[in-house]
Amino acid sequence: MINTAQPINGWDAINAVLREHYGRDTQWPDWAPERPYSLGGHDPLDAIRNYDHDDPRPHWHMVGCGLSELYDKTSDIAELSGWGIEFSLRVAKDPEDAGPPMWAAVILQQLARYVIVQRPFSPGHTIHVAPGFFNDHPGLPENTPTELAALAFAVDPELGTIETPNGALTFLQVAALTEAEYAAAQGGNALAVLARIEQDVPLHMVDRGRPSVL
Repeated sequence: MINTAQPINGWDAINAVLREHYGRDTQWPDWAPERPYSLGGHDPLDAIRNYDHDDPRPHWHMVGCGLSELYDKTSDIAELSGWGIEFSLRVAKDPEDAGPPMWAAVILQQLARYVIVQRPFSPGHTIHVAPGFFNDHPGLPENTPTELAALAFAVDPELGTIETPNGALTFLQVAALTEAEYAAAQGGNALAVLARIEQDVPLHMVDRGRPSVL
């Protein structure tokens, strides 16, 4: 039976688009901080939704919840829900993974803190990251080499932009760049570089072992 009920808040709208895309609810528990940010907690995202998927290759799809208005409308900008974005991140799945990678959840919370303290990200933005940023992975030595050195942002190709009762919300996907790709992305070229990378890296899955495509 088709559910025709209209979402009553931001949570409902996010759940609806994920359920429509995956045809199911996630089988993995949400990751939520012990103390919500609104009550003095350190992590801005109230939850991270975790999905595992095999197409076009096995990966984890992680979606943050907390930069948009999940509950009541409180901001003065009627057309946007909160910051107008929620992060998504796809990570190549390791056969030994027992569940979604915690290091990826740490990245999403770090980015959410950056948005609140510094500025929101938009499609085409890039940011260089500190050495070791991608090394927080179970079973890997601390200084395991990786060519990944930066992040770029694009509209999630599967979730896109939705309307919620509190305004519009864009799912902003986090992609990883090598040094060469980051250099090529400067000067407003990030979206073109991301389009080239996607020819070799489907859905911009973060794979710390991949080589540069440039």
